[in-house]
Amino acid sequence: MEYHVELTNRAVRDLSLLFLSINAHEADAAARWFNGMEEAIGTLSHSPHRCPIAPESRPRRLIRHLLYGRKPHRYRILYWVEDKGRTVFVLHIRHGARHPLHQA
Repeated sequence: MEYHVELTNRAVRDLSLLFLSINAHEADAAARWFNGMEEAIGTLSHSPHRCPIAPESRPRRLIRHLLYGRKPHRYRILYWVEDKGRTVFVLHIRHGARHPLHQA
């Protein structure tokens, strides 16, 4: 049984900013790369537990991360899996070179 993949407002904003920053609307290679990222996010519907737990994770909510791209263009797709509702929540998309988010 598949999971439903849902992007939070922040993840949608991250994708929009990434689309603009790589000029995906004008460059074919950038558009293919961006579409590949969207496809990678879609694969979370089949096996969301395959990716490792992210450093940002907390004991009560295990945040995982899917890596997409190759250095220096690698991005981390941070997400949380709700098994009861069979939903994957994509929380944030960050460049792989950025430090992990700090806990408050």
